[in-house]
Amino acid sequence: MGSEIDTLVLVLSSDETKATALKVIDAGSYDYFIKPIDTDVLRHLLERAVEKLHIQRENRILRQEISRKSTHGDLIGSTDAMSHVFDSIKRMARATTNVIIRGESGVGKELVARALHEQSPRRNRAFVSVNCAALPEGLMEAELFGYEKGAFTGAVAAKEGRVETAHQGTLFLDEIATLTPALQSKLLRVLEDRSFTRLGGKKSIKVDFRLISATNEDLEEMVREERFREDLYYRIHVVPIFVPSLRERVEDIPVLTDYFVSVYCAANGFPAKRIADDAMLALKRYPWPGNVRELQNAIQRLVIMTDGDQISLKDLPSEIVQASGRDSRNRFRLPSAGINLDKEMEAFERRWLQEAMEQAKQVKAEAARLLGVDRNRLNYLCRKYNL
Repeated sequence: MGSEIDTLVLVLSSDETKATALKVIDAGSYDYFIKPIDTDVLRHLLERAVEKLHIQRENRILRQEISRKSTHGDLIGSTDAMSHVFDSIKRMARATTNVIIRGESGVGKELVARALHEQSPRRNRAFVSVNCAALPEGLMEAELFGYEKGAFTGAVAAKEGRVETAHQGTLFLDEIATLTPALQSKLLRVLEDRSFTRLGGKKSIKVDFRLISATNEDLEEMVREERFREDLYYRIHVVPIFVPSLRERVEDIPVLTDYFVSVYCAANGFPAKRIADDAMLALKRYPWPGNVRELQNAIQRLVIMTDGDQISLKDLPSEIVQASGRDSRNRFRLPSAGINLDKEMEAFERRWLQEAMEQAKQVKAEAARLLGVDRNRLNYLCRKYNL
């Protein structure tokens, strides 16, 4: 039976043989019963079947809704910070200009790249995504530019690279800052000449692709330290799109959470679950160093591991509950890789400003009082953070 049909078949028969029951079940029957059957039992079975039908139908509708998600794909948000991202995508989608997406790990940079592609004239061509940090230099060169038969030991047949696959489409280079100097030089030549040569090859291959790159590194500092080519920087950094961290868009957390709960309930065939108010408050107070990706993984675990139709504070991992407290030391635990203090201070300042404006119901005089600043300082902060 097709999953798109809102029908469940229950078979009631006087045939008691196991072979018949197995055939009926294999043919798509929901259940098989031997006559006679008690009417109360039958009523219960029918009620259970109808409930299952409703769940299947809700899940199918949700999957359809997810598959035809908005033009921004899985990018979700209603804050000013995300509205600016959506506006940038809309403005840049139809252009041919190179775009670089900046932001911390886990904020959804590839989702922005896919949205740019899906709204572009190249939408019916390939979207080729390459994680530049995933492979060592030798393999990355072959992955990007392909190779001819016999180019190196093990190259038993020619293979086209990702650059070639992206012809007339979009090439997305994630973590582009990890490219070695040699690969940076080769990529620069491709962008200048719009042609390249496979490893071990002599023939120049013409390509036409739109380049979108992404990084969470400080490219400007890398250029100053000569770890990233300045000429390549200007080639890829024509139009930057800055994707905010999750702690900069706290008011999007309930929307994202509800979406992920719906997705994972549907994916696992569970009835709809909801996040209790106390749990949602803790999720909003947690700093989410891993951003949206961390939130998504956390919600997936909660959906699978929590019984019942409600996820409450007691179901949350201890690190989220503890870090959501005002005096939590976890919030100030310094990661081994270090931090960018200026960015952290700005995020902290923005968060308190948002909290004050929300509590003051957008009345600036009251928000200024809550923060202990004068009205001019508050106006400056609101302009600084587009609030």
